[in-house]
Amino acid sequence: MALGLVGCGVQNTAPASAPESKVLFNGKDLTGWAGLDYWSVRDGVITGQSTAEHPLKSNTFLVWQGGDVADFELTFKYKVVDQHGTSVGFGNSGVQYRSWMVEPTRFVVGGYQADLECGTTWSGILYEEKGREILAKRGEKVVIEEGIDAKHPKITVVGQLGKSEDIQAVIKPADWNDYRIVAKGNHLQHFINGVQTVDVVDQTAFGAKKGILALQLHAGEPMTIQFKDLILKEIN
Repeated sequence: MALGLVGCGVQNTAPASAPESKVLFNGKDLTGWAGLDYWSVRDGVITGQSTAEHPLKSNTFLVWQGGDVADFELTFKYKVVDQHGTSVGFGNSGVQYRSWMVEPTRFVVGGYQADLECGTTWSGILYEEKGREILAKRGEKVVIEEGIDAKHPKITVVGQLGKSEDIQAVIKPADWNDYRIVAKGNHLQHFINGVQTVDVVDQTAFGAKKGILALQLHAGEPMTIQFKDLILKEIN
């Protein structure tokens, strides 16, 4: 029997009007975005890079200046490589949504994160930066309920979308991949190259219903992360 999300606390919403698309990146410069000097535009794509000469000691973010977003669909392409331009070493990033500024001067952001990396474990998961950390591993259908406190919720796996290794098999290492994030009410979904990676219903009061969008460059070893074709459809 297929496990649906009926009865899992998905919030009912009125019929949505046809969403309008917003192109978030002009392909030329970082107009509409703000961040530190780790970010630039190279060959027409947003590029975040740390190097041995310009290391990054704490996570930083390129923040979209278009304001808070509530219910939406966001599509984009990403590529992440290690310091040698391969997928063998360390390279980690993510896209923040329904998030908030933690330290505005350093462009530190907290909130929901659609994860992506060079490695074979974390791409596609739901993580919460500066919050509850891993909320859904790859391949999981999850319901999040109130726990002992705001940062320690009760997380129940109610079904499986597929094996993590099978989802990983559709991800192209050191190459461009398509990512899609859908957030409607308390229902959150991630997809990579057309394959769903997580399905989450967050019933907690801590679960954000709106917030900013941002791109992450992770602290650690040198790496390069690139984004292009960022298109936002807000759902009213």
